[in-house]
Amino acid sequence: MKQIRTQVGIIGAGPAGLTLAHWLKQQGIESVIIEHRSRDYVQARVRAGLLEQNTVDILKDLGLADRLVREGHAHHGVYLSFDGERIRVPFDTYTGGRHITIYGQQEVVKDLTDAWLAGGNTLLFEAPARQIADYDTKQPKIYFEHEGEEGVVTCDFVAACDGFHGIGRKTMPKNSYNEYSITYPFSWLGILANVAPSSEELIYAYHERGFALHSLRSSTVSRLYIQVENEDHIDNWTDDQIWEELSVRLGTPGWQLHSGPIFEKSITPMRSYLIDNMQIGRLFLAGDAAHIVPPTGGKGLNLAIADVKHLVDGFVEYYRQHSYRGLEHYTQTALRRIWRAQDFSNFMTTLFHKQDDHGSFQYRLQRAKFDYIRMSDAYAATIAENYVGLPFDALTRFP
Repeated sequence: MKQIRTQVGIIGAGPAGLTLAHWLKQQGIESVIIEHRSRDYVQARVRAGLLEQNTVDILKDLGLADRLVREGHAHHGVYLSFDGERIRVPFDTYTGGRHITIYGQQEVVKDLTDAWLAGGNTLLFEAPARQIADYDTKQPKIYFEHEGEEGVVTCDFVAACDGFHGIGRKTMPKNSYNEYSITYPFSWLGILANVAPSSEELIYAYHERGFALHSLRSSTVSRLYIQVENEDHIDNWTDDQIWEELSVRLGTPGWQLHSGPIFEKSITPMRSYLIDNMQIGRLFLAGDAAHIVPPTGGKGLNLAIADVKHLVDGFVEYYRQHSYRGLEHYTQTALRRIWRAQDFSNFMTTLFHKQDDHGSFQYRLQRAKFDYIRMSDAYAATIAENYVGLPFDALTRFP
């Protein structure tokens, strides 16, 4: 049996696990990472591409943002459309210069993986965690398999950054947390296309035929979405039908959508989920293991990195000051931002998706919100500061 001893055993080589490992190393704390999937699979997963100011700042501070700075696209505002009327919310005006950066999650994972392995650190791919044991002792253990051999990581703490279906949350006793969830009555049909973006910034659009979003991955690759029924299937949509629907839903006078070859299609369900306890003993959850947000607000990856920030604070306090206080309050600290992100994601989702007939009570509420954004600096500022990500101290200014 492979025997590994470290200070923090990390399950999952996504953005949360990799960022945690790098940050701990910067602070002189040892860790190893085990990942269920292959390296090729992990680095090919197309996920979010919107990085908050906080996330970019963290990656820069860790010395991991060279390619991000070169290839990422800084966005200083966002376009919001309702029934063909488009407005822009300028981030700089309302947030003191904070903004977002468009850079694919898979690119973040590549950068962090390359840097971790180049430093001679331990990361085992295709090493599924089979059991987390003794998490209520000072020496928890992660039992895993790798290359046909059983192994165990003995550590001071376990950080489960292993996603919604991982073993981390499954190890938590069911009576140790409450679940909260919403399943929305629609999904997103998303595409990646080899075509230059038709807008320099993101466009969120409400249309009587359903929601649409114009985003991008690079100067030559566009990322776009349309609202579809939960039971829909990508086989029901030809490329021409998708481009036609996007053109209608995103359309405004004087603006034209560019089309091009589609090289990926997928349908993503829309849901919100979280548990209200992210730790038990010396086992801690971070990222999708503890919470899911609909992609409308671009918060998934960024919430995971925020969890990591709070974990690092707690681990550093433990190893340097022999204090467990930060780790004891990890859940309480993390949940403040998680609930804020859940609320904002729900707000954006319910504002721009068709939920009822055109002209209904629900529609008129959506219309009233859009009109208020257009007329109120205060309302626009609320959207801007949530969209770019609240500074970490903003959510700790109250008891």
